[in-house]
Amino acid sequence: MYEKFKDFQLAILGVCLAIGLIFAALISTTNLSKDSISVTGSAYEIVKSDSANWTFSIKSREATKLQAYKKIKEQLPVVEQYILSKGFTKDQIEIKLANSYETYKTNPNGSVSGLIDYYTYEQPIKISSKDVEKIKDLSTSYQELTEKGINISSYEEPQYHYSKLADLKVKLLQQATTDARNRAKSMLKSNHNRLGKIRSAKMGVFQITPVDSNDVSDSGYNDLSSIEKKVTAVANVTFAIK
Repeated sequence: MYEKFKDFQLAILGVCLAIGLIFAALISTTNLSKDSISVTGSAYEIVKSDSANWTFSIKSREATKLQAYKKIKEQLPVVEQYILSKGFTKDQIEIKLANSYETYKTNPNGSVSGLIDYYTYEQPIKISSKDVEKIKDLSTSYQELTEKGINISSYEEPQYHYSKLADLKVKLLQQATTDARNRAKSMLKSNHNRLGKIRSAKMGVFQITPVDSNDVSDSGYNDLSSIEKKVTAVANVTFAIK
């Protein structure tokens, strides 16, 4: 009987020790979590692009490759003159590498024959300027050239760039860190703690979006389609708590 009672006491003691160790671990973890605070801060600025470029192509479709090339050669001065009339200069016009290909005739049963139907000659032209509005106007009016019998097309929108982005990123990161500090201070007001030094800081990805867009990406968003852009920086900062 005595031995059973002794075993029961040892069991109770073991349970008490286990509970004590669990509470000790919980208290230790809580103290560590109260020792610092992690906050995300952000900052943004709206900027206007200061340069742009746009590429379009003129095409010809003829029975022979030589005829297709000659037609483009005749039309190119007309296109260049049109661009100059829109206020651009010759050094802003870049004639890119041309491309030509053949299209084969189709048999009555729908299969492709070995006979060439026609040749297509495509001449890309790239326009660059620091006058972004001028690029925009050209990209919306270039179809006027079709009235002159020129087959013209574009596969992409103008690309708008901001040259001072590197300096702006540094500025926004500083502002995002300040925002994180202000948020941390506000969170600590309720328990009367004070904010200490920065323990760690991690830069988030930059989001460069159209002004009215909420698009974000884990790897960062870089919009080239808008003249005005919203540049957003994020900073993840951990502060010590006094």
